[in-house]
Amino acid sequence: MCAFTILAAVLVAVVVEASALVNQPIAALSASQIDFYTPYTNYASTAYCTPAETIAWNCGRPCDANPRFQPVASGGDGAIVQLWFVGYDPTLDTIIVAHEGTEAAKILPLLTDSDLFFVNLDPDLFKGISTSILVHQGFRDAQANTANDVLSAVGKAMKQYGTTSITLIGHSLGAAIAVLDSVYLPLWLPAGTTFKTVTYGLPRVGNHEFADYVDANVNLTHIGNKKDLIPTLPPMGFHFVQPSGEVHIQDSGAWVACPGQDNPSKECIVGDVPTVLDGDLANHPGPYNGITMGCR
Repeated sequence: MCAFTILAAVLVAVVVEASALVNQPIAALSASQIDFYTPYTNYASTAYCTPAETIAWNCGRPCDANPRFQPVASGGDGAIVQLWFVGYDPTLDTIIVAHEGTEAAKILPLLTDSDLFFVNLDPDLFKGISTSILVHQGFRDAQANTANDVLSAVGKAMKQYGTTSITLIGHSLGAAIAVLDSVYLPLWLPAGTTFKTVTYGLPRVGNHEFADYVDANVNLTHIGNKKDLIPTLPPMGFHFVQPSGEVHIQDSGAWVACPGQDNPSKECIVGDVPTVLDGDLANHPGPYNGITMGCR
């Protein structure tokens, strides 16, 4: 594929067929609703810390923000394998699974490169998932790198703390991994386990069938900050689709819930960032209600 064709696909504003959900009103979040996400935002930030720091829960500001957290396992090297940690939050009474993200400049080539293409999910990990569900190969491989270790740690934490609630968290690339974990873990954990997923700066992970599966099976909130370009990539022209559950932080600082997949309203991120030239990568790390992603 020539560079001109790729650039055109990225730059062109694609007209989206609005789902029935888009006809629902866009709703502003109250201050208390925004504050509800603060513990999760801090966990997403903590995922940038080293395994030695997260297993000891000694990483300064982001660890101090959730002081009662009980770590169970951590891993990754921050290079080939994204950092991750698992533990129990007694205040929220849930197991936290958090994945490290990456800088916008590093993830951007992964989302716009001419070699990006769809692949099936690994049937050994995603047993019984339809072959019509396709995802970005890089995201699939990144999730596979930690899948077995995360599953083992979650099982250990559930047994140790007697909870059946799992919350998956991530920013950027970590957000994509968290969404894939949200599809993967329910296939292996006991019936009756409940799941919630909260992500920040989530890129598009898969095709329309994947987004529909997430809508039907995952309790997802994905928060996009102002004119962050990353949630609008890979381009819709390549048939990638963002699932429902968007919360958009507007330029004014107001938070709004945007119903439907890739809601085209100018109050939501697709309408606010119709082309790559309208995006601002400086918005990718935050702040999200005053919290900027990173270990320090």
